[in-house]
Amino acid sequence: YKATALFFAADKGHVDVIKLLLDRGADVNAQDTFYKFRPLGMASQNGHTAAAILLLQRGSLGATDALMGGIQRKNMDLINAALASSELTAANLRTAIAFAKRDGTPEIVAALDKKAATIPPDPSKPVVTVDRAILQSYAGTYRNDGTGTTFAVTLSGDQLSLMTAPGQPAMLLVPSAQDAFTIAEAPNVTVSFAGRGGIVERLVVRQPNGTQSFERVAAGAAGTPATGAASAPAGGTTAPAAGPRSPTVPPKVITRTAAKPWPGFRGDNAAGNGDGQGAITEWDAAAGKNVRWKTPIPGFATASPIVWGNRIFVVSAESSKGDKTFRTGLYGDVAPVEDLSEHTWKIYCLEKATGKVLWEKVAFTGVPKVKRHTKSTQANSTPVTDGTRVVALFGSIGLLAAWDMHGKPLWTQDLGVLDSGWFFDPSYQWGHSSSPVVHDGKVIVQADVQKNSFIAAYDVKTGKQVWKTDRDEISTWGTPTVFSANGKTHIVTNGTTVRAYDPATGTLTWKLGPNSEVTVGTPVVGDGLVYVTGGYPPVRPIYAVKPTASGDITMAKDATSSDAVAWSNTAGTYIPTPLYYDGIFYTCGNDGILTAYDAKTGTRLYRARVGGGGSFSASPIAADGKLYFANEDGDVVVVRAGPKYEELAKNQMKEVIMSTPAISDGLIVIRTLGHVYGIGGK
Repeated sequence: YKATALFFAADKGHVDVIKLLLDRGADVNAQDTFYKFRPLGMASQNGHTAAAILLLQRGSLGATDALMGGIQRKNMDLINAALASSELTAANLRTAIAFAKRDGTPEIVAALDKKAATIPPDPSKPVVTVDRAILQSYAGTYRNDGTGTTFAVTLSGDQLSLMTAPGQPAMLLVPSAQDAFTIAEAPNVTVSFAGRGGIVERLVVRQPNGTQSFERVAAGAAGTPATGAASAPAGGTTAPAAGPRSPTVPPKVITRTAAKPWPGFRGDNAAGNGDGQGAITEWDAAAGKNVRWKTPIPGFATASPIVWGNRIFVVSAESSKGDKTFRTGLYGDVAPVEDLSEHTWKIYCLEKATGKVLWEKVAFTGVPKVKRHTKSTQANSTPVTDGTRVVALFGSIGLLAAWDMHGKPLWTQDLGVLDSGWFFDPSYQWGHSSSPVVHDGKVIVQADVQKNSFIAAYDVKTGKQVWKTDRDEISTWGTPTVFSANGKTHIVTNGTTVRAYDPATGTLTWKLGPNSEVTVGTPVVGDGLVYVTGGYPPVRPIYAVKPTASGDITMAKDATSSDAVAWSNTAGTYIPTPLYYDGIFYTCGNDGILTAYDAKTGTRLYRARVGGGGSFSASPIAADGKLYFANEDGDVVVVRAGPKYEELAKNQMKEVIMSTPAISDGLIVIRTLGHVYGIGGK
């Protein structure tokens, strides 16, 4: 990404190193190719005042960004260093003054006014005053139907603000024209409004790496499907809206069947299908309604529960410091938690009927070799079972281990430390989370890490390595999926390149790109296709790959289908794994934007915000004509499956949920950060 040593020194605030590099001729204004950052931006966004001041003194561009950062932090040293730059213009200062009047102090405003008085006005950029009636016409909700992102524009007094997500601070909009504004907190980003006949129809955001358009949402419709977009095809062009539909979708009739296992991450082959298991719709954790049992688990984990017969298995990691630093919500912070105290990794077996702990075993006690993200733990990978043994993976210590169903240790395999983190700077460790899968007597492990990524198979009986294939891949977090069709079986993996392998030998069978730089979701199978998504910008694809795929199936630029790809679009989602259910392909964004597609064609059926929004990391599951979505705040929203959005219930657990629930034999098993719950009718 053409990041230089100066980037990393600035990011860490190492002033002596910055000075040395600049003295040796380092380019103070070098920009990386991915984020378009400069070293000054790295220093100022992390609060490294001395580093930012030095870079400004050495001629760095970006004084306006540094000035805004100083105002946000109320740091006069950084503000004064930025004000000394000759880069600032009268327009920059007007923006800064407006921002300081809202978020700064009288001292800051006075310093900005003093500087502004020394800069002659620029005739090409006159002071712009927008009538309040016009500002009022811009207030409202705007949505990009391609990404599902929603912005809210609000007016307070004569000040327009932009909110990018619920709970996030509003950003100040400073007018640069009657219909165009600069974001005070991000001066290189502009916002403009457009429409016809005096009616404001859209908001356009322009930033260095691209432009996005957001259509205005009718009042009261922000959380409901966009009816006019009901049948937009996968390629993104507009098609006629579908005809009127009945207000409700008839419930799917499912006959209760014998108990089925939920053997790994999101059940059997990550399908998330609990049909016939009698999953209920409503419960109340606080009141105990339809809560059969609740079991505390020491430590914490984001790994999901699995079920086989009368047993439930969960894993956990417990810090000797008791550090449970964790942060939910919609944010992009990259810094890890600095807890490298001694940990104990355990596996627990619970009785399904009562939640009683039947046995617990220590897998390892020691110091983790990898830090974790604030939305991560030291036990992220979901265990897997074949009904005879249960296998768990603990990436930060590189341990793959197996026990029999009664807790007897069977074997261990040292995989080497699995260090997964930010592709841009390996020192930002986030924690490995890909889960093992069992196929044809082999445990398949996808280990995409900072260096020497691989995929490997181990004999499920002995733990001995069967094959290992190197992967030219940076860190990823998805779980491999088995795709069987047309008499062939592939192991499909997500990554910057989507790849498939022969499960018997580990030989690469096909590959497809481009994809996101950070991939989390697991591939899913349905309708004879395998679906893969990526939601990290700028590449955010959905691919529906045919069973005939072979070799390099990368499509021509701007193509949305090919001989090997049934359909694709650019509306991929980031963390939750998508869901195939009854001919419909569902994606759920981190912000709860749910999109439903015809699984065969990619035609979009609807888009809606689940439960009014929130932050979602757990993946959706389905059962008996219903979809279940658990958000980080602990709400489990139940939605009718089908071509129309219909919310059936919103059940509050009142604890953080990061793990994907399991369904088996009349029970919904929900793991929160502190407990495992058995949810079911009495």
